[in-house]
Amino acid sequence: MGGLAILSSTMSKNPTLPLFIRSLDVPVATVGFIAAASTVVGIVVSLPAGVLSDIIGRRRVIIVAATVFATAPFLYLLVSAPWQLVLVRVYHGLATAILGPVAMAAVADTFDKGRGERMGWYSSATMVGRFMAPFVGGALIFGNDFRWVFLATGFAGTLALVAALRLPLATAHSSSITAALKPSGMELRRELVTILTHRGILSTSLIEAAQYFAFGCLEVFLPIYLHEEANFSPLAIGFLFTTQILVAALTKPVMGRLSDRYGRVLMIAAGLVLGGMAMAAITLSSNYLVLLVLIGLFGLGLATVTASTSALVADLSRASNRGSALGVLSSVMDVGHSTGPMVGGLLVSAYQYRAAFGIVGGGLLLTGLAFSLSMRGAVASPSRQERT
Repeated sequence: MGGLAILSSTMSKNPTLPLFIRSLDVPVATVGFIAAASTVVGIVVSLPAGVLSDIIGRRRVIIVAATVFATAPFLYLLVSAPWQLVLVRVYHGLATAILGPVAMAAVADTFDKGRGERMGWYSSATMVGRFMAPFVGGALIFGNDFRWVFLATGFAGTLALVAALRLPLATAHSSSITAALKPSGMELRRELVTILTHRGILSTSLIEAAQYFAFGCLEVFLPIYLHEEANFSPLAIGFLFTTQILVAALTKPVMGRLSDRYGRVLMIAAGLVLGGMAMAAITLSSNYLVLLVLIGLFGLGLATVTASTSALVADLSRASNRGSALGVLSSVMDVGHSTGPMVGGLLVSAYQYRAAFGIVGGGLLLTGLAFSLSMRGAVASPSRQERT
């Protein structure tokens, strides 16, 4: 279900969305604001979705998200002006905003030992869809004709809904054990306050926001740079992003296992440093092989960070508020993901692509070093967490 849903979502974005926006004669400085419309939704929706899943169960909330995945793609076929695209992106953004924290909470509910690795496997399943999407999407773009890619997006979204309806989570919140864990209204408010004032959860959420700030810049402006400045075809650009996601998908369970063994903070900091260096260097060469290596390294950094952040938040929360905690993580992450394209567009307009990517990559590297120092001793080691 996750793989099909993310295949559908990513096919509508990468490399489709920035090229589709430019086909509507939108200036480069404005592209990021339109592209960010869907991720802005996550800022306000992910936390309530996580809270709701704590109350009524994961499966019901997941089905709502899957319904949006199945219906939103067909609305792109009606778009003829930028404002219409903004509305469609807002609606489509509901799907990933809801699915992200709730599906991850469903996996975290199931495993205590080796949670990082198991959550990494789920993420890799979604990345199977994510790495297929750029290549398939790029192959279905013919000049300024985007109809076929949006039809394919709708087909994948419909299959995701079918899969969601068959999820074996129906009894998860009907058992006496889980029912006993459901919080009352007052308890829910107390737990939300606890989550929103928890140093470890908030710091980890901000780090994920920084990672997705850089990723948002990369996924929106690298396709435009490669198409308009380096003269690469949509198919070639799609293959680059397929490589990035393939690397992330193949390495994420391994990174999750390493975070189980050596600690989340170390892995997060290492991933940020690696991703920052790769992003700062990615516009320094137009050689396709060099670009493949650099975008693959960025994917490895992304996998290293995100395999640990969700697991760390799950470690720091309780079973009764895990959906809410992961909702906070997703909401804060979407702040970064949505502002990345906005700020990226302004940086590109002011300083051109090379300087803009260098600034964002350097910021990511410094963030990794700062996180490592600030969280030293603040989070228990994996062995200590297991004893606790």
